[in-house]
Amino acid sequence: MTSDSTRLDAIIVGAGFSGLYALHRLREQGLRTIILEKAENVGGTWLFNRYPGARCDIESIEYSYSFSEEIEQEWVWTETMPRQPEIEAYLNFVADRLDLRRDIRFHTEVTAMTFDEAASEWEVRTADGKAFVAPFVVAATGILSVPKEPEIPGMGAFEGVSLFTSRWPKQHVDLTGKRVGVIGTGSTGVQLIPVVAQQAGHLTVFQRSPAYTLPWEVRPFDDGELDELKANYAQIRAAQREHAVGAARLSAFSVMFEMMTKPPLKSASREEQLRAVEEGGIIGALSWGDVFFDIEANQMAAKLYGEAVARIVKNPETAAALTPSHPFGCKRPIIDQGYYETFNRDNVTLVDLRKGPIVEVTPTGIHTEQGDHELDVIIYATGFDAMTGAMTRIAVTGRDELSLGDFWTTEGPYAYLGIAVAGFPNLFIIQAAGSPAPASNFVTALEQHVEWIGDCIGYLRANGYRSIEALPDAQREWIEHATSLVAPTVLDHPSCNSWYNGGNVPGKKRMYMGYTAGIPEYRRRCDEVADAGYTGFKLA
Repeated sequence: MTSDSTRLDAIIVGAGFSGLYALHRLREQGLRTIILEKAENVGGTWLFNRYPGARCDIESIEYSYSFSEEIEQEWVWTETMPRQPEIEAYLNFVADRLDLRRDIRFHTEVTAMTFDEAASEWEVRTADGKAFVAPFVVAATGILSVPKEPEIPGMGAFEGVSLFTSRWPKQHVDLTGKRVGVIGTGSTGVQLIPVVAQQAGHLTVFQRSPAYTLPWEVRPFDDGELDELKANYAQIRAAQREHAVGAARLSAFSVMFEMMTKPPLKSASREEQLRAVEEGGIIGALSWGDVFFDIEANQMAAKLYGEAVARIVKNPETAAALTPSHPFGCKRPIIDQGYYETFNRDNVTLVDLRKGPIVEVTPTGIHTEQGDHELDVIIYATGFDAMTGAMTRIAVTGRDELSLGDFWTTEGPYAYLGIAVAGFPNLFIIQAAGSPAPASNFVTALEQHVEWIGDCIGYLRANGYRSIEALPDAQREWIEHATSLVAPTVLDHPSCNSWYNGGNVPGKKRMYMGYTAGIPEYRRRCDEVADAGYTGFKLA
């Protein structure tokens, strides 16, 4: 370690939802702790993803911290599901309310982390040449924080305006009357497209893989409604903690969870299938108990889904192009506010790239195998290198000079309990592979992580331990357990490619990265490990 290093008890990387709570928690335990954050402010992914239509898919009163009754009561949500500006404002409020900024180093990008075995300490280096040393590092780097940059020839030659949803400008972007192209129809695209269509002179949507969506009513709170909810916060939080996805009220995940309780599709008559579509629309087409476990039932549901879409989209060819072919449930469910209705607008054109892909970006637009499209603005909504992307972009070196990036690339994104990786002592990763994060309310899941990590560090300090390290066998057994949970489901089908399993990033090791037994079961297992003196870990 260098003599000019700043010495601390703990270092947190990232000032989003996870990092802010981790800082508060560790400071409360008496640890000298700082956050290193590359951005200019708090917010994490909600700071950068400020594109039009950006919104959470969990209800606002549940997509929020539960550790402070004061914050619960003081903050005023305005809508049932919050938009990006409101979430960003909420996190700024929390940072100020808890006086967190004095321990956050903004504009400080972590580039390398090296473990000193003799001292049982981490040295963390930043892009500006500074060094920080601490026994413990908490990586709060986010599961959807690293954009998957598009690799399309000619992008730099475009003479119009190029915009990226993951780094949308702070200043207003005027698309009025412009010829706009959007590449990508995942969650971001589904949120963005209806808003852009209302502004653009003409919108061209370039779609490679159609999405399943869940139509949703998002509305401002009625008078007195929020006050009533706040009065019942204790019951709401208790229900969250007991719910499999950590969201007891309406959310995309809770709707999918309820679908599993419905009758099977394969035994339903044609009349029953049509009735489900007539009464439930798109959600009705997918609400069958065998859809998640039987690929044939899933394919049948996809056809029903196509029939539901055709009832909304007037052009039969466009409706057919918007019908997905991958298994439902394979990708994160998407909240839909008028997405399909948008394609009935005269100023919207869908380009189905399955009929001919994009060849290149030209100075004046986009050239596909199907023809040319003249554009003034191109918007890239091309997804994320999820779960592992942030940490693999830092040079993390553990015991015996083991590289985390190399290990995850060659062996797979392994982590014990979704928290710690063998070979990297005293490094805690919030929501690593094998955690419930991908299929849950992220805030409910992260609070459990932060609290478990805080308790673990407290135990180590109280009992004179200098290091804790996941054991390879325990790590392997945990990943085998987590992946076995999805083996009987469509999530393990070869046609299922998504950020859940790394299938959206070429060359990434394929492995389903979530824990699907539910947050209560996950919490029980983590508590069991801790109560037994941290089984599966080596304490030294």
